[in-house]
Amino acid sequence: MPLDLLIRLIADIAVVPVVLLGAYALLFKVPKGTRFAAYSRVLMAGLTAYLLAKFIGTIYQPSDLRPFEILGVEPGAAYLDNPGFPSDHALFVAAIALAVWFETRQKLISIILAGLVIVVCVGRVVALVHTPLDVIAGVAIAAIGALWYLQRIETKQPKRVRQKQRSDTHG
Repeated sequence: MPLDLLIRLIADIAVVPVVLLGAYALLFKVPKGTRFAAYSRVLMAGLTAYLLAKFIGTIYQPSDLRPFEILGVEPGAAYLDNPGFPSDHALFVAAIALAVWFETRQKLISIILAGLVIVVCVGRVVALVHTPLDVIAGVAIAAIGALWYLQRIETKQPKRVRQKQRSDTHG
């Protein structure tokens, strides 16, 4: 029974510290003058990843059954009644970790979040509610959504460099 509890903790409950730590970082570590733009990018990255995941999951499902169903055992964690590709848990925690990294550049918090993402992903596989492909796809789709953060990189240049680039392209 203790192993079942440990699996449930890492597969389900480890999402909670990701959310709390991510919320803390995004609320208190994003520079004040950039918050609206940062939160807009986080929202667009999350929506893009979520919609892309739902689209991909609609057109491609490697299996109609989850691993625990194939093996005929009880699931080790909570799950939605769908085939499971891609993993919503993996997508969610990876999206939060990427948002924190790109918007705050807080190395320690980002490393902790990356570790928790791995813990959640491994937990989902060990709990037999996802395959490794499901969680890898969830993380990869979150990374695709993170392309919105490239806007932050472009606008991070000093003002005089941005003005020179505009005059070069317009004149």
